[in-house]
Amino acid sequence: MSSDVRYESTRRRLNSQQVETVDRLTVAAVEVLRENGPGGLAVRAVASRAGVAPATAYTYFSSKGHLISEVFWRRLVDHAPEAPEAGTTADRVVTVLRGVALLMAGEPELASAVTAALLGDDPEVSHLRVRIGADIRRRIVAALGPEVDDEVVGALEMVYAGALVRAGMGYGTYADMADSIESAARLILR
Repeated sequence: MSSDVRYESTRRRLNSQQVETVDRLTVAAVEVLRENGPGGLAVRAVASRAGVAPATAYTYFSSKGHLISEVFWRRLVDHAPEAPEAGTTADRVVTVLRGVALLMAGEPELASAVTAALLGDDPEVSHLRVRIGADIRRRIVAALGPEVDDEVVGALEMVYAGALVRAGMGYGTYADMADSIESAARLILR
């Protein structure tokens, strides 16, 4: 699955040359964020770092929020662990939610930018937000096993989303939020 997502842009299907350009833009976005922080991120700066014209960058990304949301989407698909098959239901769910919460724990600039981006109203970001939410929901449902209660899934989604917004607001680190998510998930799944 990780290689397939590279060929699907929220704006259109990509050929291999376009995939390479989008890859360069997403890598450059993270580099610019590390150097300048979220306030210093601009699509023009990312395009320059990636070695493409700003117009080319805007061909693929409608805004910096769209670009950062795409970075998170790719990280989620490529790196977040799937639920293990062994262990209790709570252990499986915690593994999934901790994995997603810790996805950017070592990159505070990126994590902060992602939180802000995903809360934006850009239609392209909205599209990615739906894909991200659906993927996380799918992981939670898989971890819960055959006896899925929609209210429990909704509560777990709320815990995850709320914790990440709190981290993005500076109420703790993403590692702290992963611990909070674990505690809340275990309470819900008693």
